[in-house]
Amino acid sequence: MATSERQGRDDRDDRERQGAVGARMRRFRKERGMTLRGLSTRSGLSIGFLSQVERGISSIGLTALNGVAAALDRSVADFFDDEQGGDDRATVARLPSHFTLTRASTAATEYVSGQQTYRMLSARGPNLVLEPLLVHIAPGGRREDAYGHAGEEFAYVLSGELLYEVDGVEHRLYPGDSVHLRSTVPHSMYNDTDRVTTVVSVVTPRLF
Repeated sequence: MATSERQGRDDRDDRERQGAVGARMRRFRKERGMTLRGLSTRSGLSIGFLSQVERGISSIGLTALNGVAAALDRSVADFFDDEQGGDDRATVARLPSHFTLTRASTAATEYVSGQQTYRMLSARGPNLVLEPLLVHIAPGGRREDAYGHAGEEFAYVLSGELLYEVDGVEHRLYPGDSVHLRSTVPHSMYNDTDRVTTVVSVVTPRLF
C-alpha cells in the first residue's frame, strides 16, 4: 500500500475514533437531560471545546475526559469501544491490594482518543492510586483547552517534541525532558511537529 493511501486510511480511522468518543459524550449528556452549558459548568471545560468534541472536530485527553465522565456519572471506559477496554478489571479481586506485576508479554490495554493513543502500563490494583501510561501523540489536530483537575501529573518525553502549557506558560519538551505538576493548575499538551511524540505519563487519581 502506498504511503499516501496508508496515511489517508489512518487519518480516517482517527476521525472515526474521535467522532465515536464525541458521539457517546453527546448521547450520555442527552440521557441525563444536560445542556452543553451544564456540562461545561460541571466539568470545567469550555462550551466551545465540548461542542467540538461532540461533533468530532476536536479530540479530548483522558484526564479531561475523566472530568466529563464524572459530570455525567459515567466511567471513562464507557466512552470507548467495548473491545478497547479489555477485561483486566475482572482480575482485580485476585490481585494483592498492595502490588501488581505486569510482564512485557502481557497484552496491554489501549485507548485511542483523536490524536492520542494511551497504553496502560500496569494491571489494576484496588488500593493503588497512580495511573502509568505510555502516550503516543500524533501531529496535528486541534489544541485542547488548558484544564485543571484533582491530583498530580508527570510526563517524560521519550521521543519527539511536546509543547506543554502550564498556567498559561508554554514549555517545549525534548527527549529526556519532563514536567511534574499539581494537576489543579490549568495545563495542556500539544504536538505541533510533523512526527509522533511518545511520552511516559503518570497521573493521579487512576482513570480506570
